[in-house]
Amino acid sequence: MAKRFTASSQQLKPDPTYNSKLVSKFINCLMWDGKKSVAQRVFYDAMDVISKKVKDV
Repeated sequence: MAKRFTASSQQLKPDPTYNSKLVSKFINCLMWDGKKSVAQRVFYDAMDVISKKVKDV
């Protein structure tokens, strides 16, 4: 089984929406078989659901 490595902080660029390296690292860890756009969609959709629930409270 291959080990998974994440990009170092020198190579890691912040994500376009939140401008955060932490979010970018999380998306990279969430990514499966190089499907970055799918991982981004899952993450941003989850953040939208969370923000809607927080607004309702």
